[in-house]
Amino acid sequence: MKRHLIAAASAAALLAGATAAKAEGELFLYNWSNYFPPELLTKFEEETGIAVTLDVYDSNETMLAKLQAGAGGYDVIVPSGYMVAILIEEGLAQRIDTFEMANGSKIVAPHDAPFFDPERLYSAPYMWGTTGVTYNSERVEGELEESWKEVFEPRPELQGQIAMLNDEVEVYNAAAYYLGFDKCTEAPEEAQAILDLLEAQKPHVKMYQSDGTIDRMISGEVIMHHQWNGASHRTSAELPSAVYIYPEEGITFWTDNFMIPTDAPNAENARIFVNWMLAPENAAVASNFTGYMNAIEGSSDYLDDALKANPAVNMPAEFAERLRPSIDCSVQARELRNRVWTRLKS
Repeated sequence: MKRHLIAAASAAALLAGATAAKAEGELFLYNWSNYFPPELLTKFEEETGIAVTLDVYDSNETMLAKLQAGAGGYDVIVPSGYMVAILIEEGLAQRIDTFEMANGSKIVAPHDAPFFDPERLYSAPYMWGTTGVTYNSERVEGELEESWKEVFEPRPELQGQIAMLNDEVEVYNAAAYYLGFDKCTEAPEEAQAILDLLEAQKPHVKMYQSDGTIDRMISGEVIMHHQWNGASHRTSAELPSAVYIYPEEGITFWTDNFMIPTDAPNAENARIFVNWMLAPENAAVASNFTGYMNAIEGSSDYLDDALKANPAVNMPAEFAERLRPSIDCSVQARELRNRVWTRLKS
């Protein structure tokens, strides 16, 4: 830790000088859609002199495929935890030594030592949350069970009124939780059972879509949506009858992170951006916009009261045992999962 503090002081001086001198050039940010406040990008541009271009994706796999195909040009990407490990393994991300940044010491546990990058050599935390399900309580009879059963064996009023995320990992994980399987199973028979469950559910699914989940719920296009908790929080701001479920069989706990691709054209500007986002006031602006929590000490002083009060974001303590960490599965498990997903979407 002493080493980190000394390095951080040095980095602080360097970054302070760079900001004071108004860094030049551009920054190309590749992020999830609707996942970064526009006013924060404007603030960054005004404070640093770096012009930002934002491009978006709808899944970790889409982002990975683009990088694997050699579609460079991005300076900062925002992968989930398990994808961080894959990007490191494939040599698609460069070392950034987050604890040597001026604001690196502000990262709180357990986000300072995640399984996918325990020394934060390649990544820095952005947002974290859970992936559950939201429903409009005014359009169903009574309260729904706190179970994935409501999703995979929907009652009549929900049939054809469910939207699932267009996300191979999250959909597969949910099915595995419901069936009581390890989500990283290497057993072909368990993968087949997951496929059978998903194919039986498919006629009741209106769409597989990760974009527009908030608007879709607010407009009443669907009654239930497989959804990230931050999106559920933002949904409830316009639809007070929206209820977020923590399924008793298990719910994925994830972290999204900043990384810099190996071939980033503006790597130094990317480092300035990552450090800037680790400042409490900036992390809080992102949390207030996305509806997710960040991992930065001191940011709570800037958070909206509504965010702190919503159980979809500030999870009730009794649900802690339902959390299942996002992990990097073996190659065999990932191949099984991908075959199930390809078959489901064909």
